[in-house]
Amino acid sequence: MHQIYNVYAICALAATGGGLFGFDISSMSGVLATSAYTNYFHVHGGYRQGLITGSMPGGSFFGTLASFFIADRMSRRTSIQIAALIWMLGSIFQTSANGIGLLVFGRFVAGLGAGIASAMVPVYQAEIAPKEIRGRVVSLQQFAITVGILVQYFIQYGSSFVDGGPHNPQQSTMAFRIPWGVQIFPAMALAILMCFVPYSPRWLAGQDRWEESIRVLANLHGNGDINHPKVLAQYREIEDAMTFEREAGDSAFKALTQPRMLSRVFLALCIQMWSQLSGMNALMYYIVYMMQSAGVSNLLLISSIQYILNVVCTLPAILFIDTWGRRPSLLYGALSMMSLLFVIAALQATYGVENPYTDPSLDAISWLVEHKPAISRAIVICSYLFVCTFAVTWGPTSWTYTSEIFPTGIRTKAVSVATASNWFWNTVLAFVTPTLFKQINWKMYVLFGVLNFCAALQVFLSVRETKGKTLEEMDEVFESGKPAWRQVSSGSRLDKLQREIAEGVVKVGFRGQRYEELQ
Repeated sequence: MHQIYNVYAICALAATGGGLFGFDISSMSGVLATSAYTNYFHVHGGYRQGLITGSMPGGSFFGTLASFFIADRMSRRTSIQIAALIWMLGSIFQTSANGIGLLVFGRFVAGLGAGIASAMVPVYQAEIAPKEIRGRVVSLQQFAITVGILVQYFIQYGSSFVDGGPHNPQQSTMAFRIPWGVQIFPAMALAILMCFVPYSPRWLAGQDRWEESIRVLANLHGNGDINHPKVLAQYREIEDAMTFEREAGDSAFKALTQPRMLSRVFLALCIQMWSQLSGMNALMYYIVYMMQSAGVSNLLLISSIQYILNVVCTLPAILFIDTWGRRPSLLYGALSMMSLLFVIAALQATYGVENPYTDPSLDAISWLVEHKPAISRAIVICSYLFVCTFAVTWGPTSWTYTSEIFPTGIRTKAVSVATASNWFWNTVLAFVTPTLFKQINWKMYVLFGVLNFCAALQVFLSVRETKGKTLEEMDEVFESGKPAWRQVSSGSRLDKLQREIAEGVVKVGFRGQRYEELQ
């Protein structure tokens, strides 16, 4: 079977798995404002809507925890394919839902697939990519998430006009069945096309399939030449790292709790937690409620601009994350989002009033800005800037950073645990955000602002810069003894080894087979 070996093409294809996460995030956004959905399921915000929305990230939490088992035994590639198949099954249940019970079950099943994909796609991308562009190609995961959000939202927007539009009390259920059914097809394409990409060379090495590992490295980074100095240097780095991990003798789970690794696991857990507690996905899930409270008319169209900005503003991060680094993105991103949330809170508190509940379509919120178009526009602009900030900083960087800081032997376990943190808080926020809109209204923005400040504080104290380093050099980065704000030397050990191999100073042998046989 023909194999694709272009790194950008491989990682872009795998990133389609991130698109499932994006479909998850906006899978409810467009239908919340339709009569078809609210009348059929008898939902008007509150805990019932929180249960429906939260069931998918809840399933993703458990899918993430199971992902390492599949990825270590069956490969990263196969785990992504299995995730796609599970997502398809869940989408079928959602599309055929005849009540809240089947809808929640279908969303939970689909969430299992999204959870597996969200954990293993960045791992696969990080293990395929060279250090110079690792941040760029792993950021494709976030780009795919934003595209998934946008595509699903516009499908919902178009479907909302079925049978006279979203305000028609007799609107057909096709208004929500069409968008939930369409999401089957990208997952089907992902499951098929992943057959044409290689296994991770680091996974192959972990299975003692050393010949296949170096051949994949050669095809990825040396135009098929196993004698290329870059290929030999990477092979040597992987072999040395594997040897060290096996000599340590700890099981993968025991290694996670060792003091030298526990701090990294805790940091990854927190990075994924702060990504959710920034407020981005909570507001994406319930963007309709946010725009209603801002006094905006034409909700679905105004909201769609936010999704477009989310996609467009992810592009600079893809292009420049390996230039400006991970640490500045996380630090300045958190501080900027904090400032914008405080401005939104101040505008809402100063110019908003309690909802008089004279309009049934506004029953999901308790506070709104009325008859103040300038204030409404200001709130919308701040929300747009908030989305742009997240898209440039935390969106791509949180996935990149947590996928690259662990050794190969425990990478899938550690990343699955970290990603489970993301989905846990995603589930919590999906469940409680409707209640926050009801109970504390504008104070919710203050809460998220404070949480962003806490994130910035931890980033300053704990996040170390990883750009330009190979996956095998992360122990050196995290065990240098220097404080996080002082960078370890900017060069890479791999570059020096590559030069020495090219000059003939270092010779590289091959495990399990003679060098002559491999040529």
